[in-house]
Amino acid sequence: MERKTKVSAGEGKQDIVITREFDLPLELLFRAYAEPELVEQWMGTKVLKLESKKHGSYQFETTDPKGNKHGFSGVIHEFIPNRKITRTFEMDNVPFGVQLEITEFEKLTDDTSKVNMHVIYESVAQRDQVLKLPFAYGINMAHNRLEELLKTLI
Repeated sequence: MERKTKVSAGEGKQDIVITREFDLPLELLFRAYAEPELVEQWMGTKVLKLESKKHGSYQFETTDPKGNKHGFSGVIHEFIPNRKITRTFEMDNVPFGVQLEITEFEKLTDDTSKVNMHVIYESVAQRDQVLKLPFAYGINMAHNRLEELLKTLI
């Protein structure tokens, strides 16, 4: 199956760019990133806190197949409805450090939209370590769930 979510990682750089076009209206796509109930469903995570506003914060928790809980959190630095979310992202108890995520939303047509995510890591080594995980596969699967879920709301 083709991966619709594209992950670009330039050699020797400390960032990645993630893009995905959706058969969804822009406003609905943005809601998937801003509303706790929708985030929980497509990300497959428990939302402990999500303050979708400038200077807000969030805290999520996932449970792996063995029952171990893993948390991640961050601070929202910029929140422009239907346009942009800039936030930090940090996983608990892992050596990856804090990353900066700049997520922009783009209207393509009345029924299609695009998400562009620029993720900046503390170092090239940190970014490369993350890319060794099944990162691209996981984000593509999550985006597939997002699109399937939101199509039921149209």
